Amino acid sequence: MLITISRQYGAGGSEVARLVAAQLSWNVVDDDIVARVAQRAGLSPAIVARQDERVPGFVERLARALMASSQEYSVPELGVAVREEEPNLVQTTELVVREVAAAGRVVLVGRAAPAVLGSSLDALHVKLVAPPEFRIRMAQEAEHLDPAAARQFMMDTDAKRARYHREHYGRDWDDPAHFHMVLNTGFLGFDGATRIIVQEARYRGWSPG
Repeated sequence: MLITISRQYGAGGSEVARLVAAQLSWNVVDDDIVARVAQRAGLSPAIVARQDERVPGFVERLARALMASSQEYSVPELGVAVREEEPNLVQTTELVVREVAAAGRVVLVGRAAPAVLGSSLDALHVKLVAPPEFRIRMAQEAEHLDPAAARQFMMDTDAKRARYHREHYGRDWDDPAHFHMVLNTGFLGFDGATRIIVQEARYRGWSPG
């Protein structure tokens, strides 16, 4: 029994996840998964957070290509030395996602969980969307940005998530067919979206934690 929450930036993924988990008396796994991946990979949480749901840039791709001929190659633009033994964070994240799913009664935010878990009968995959104006206001409040900067931040964040799914899983992140339901929090509100998700969970006979 697992609920995954995918989300456009500013659509309230973390907020709705917490509300759903509270009503079901389940656990919520959101940003704390970064610490789990970091511990498993033997890296700092800051490094893992920078890699979260994005694909490598040109400099990183170049560094990885050079690793075949060197145990360690310094990349000033990254501010780190790239090592041959550095873990594959995508695979490590997948492992942690599967462990979270196996534990059950969890609301998991992001981490391409629908792609990792596939069509598991014990999982409910939800994507939250909202009109741009709604999400820009959320970005302004969360990141303390002016409207233009908030719009750009929103677009960049969603583009990284879309590329992550396309590069690593060959999926179109915007395709609603990958989810059991797509909910518009701009119209429904966080409480309305929560109510629909919880209703579906209870319809499936999923018990409280």
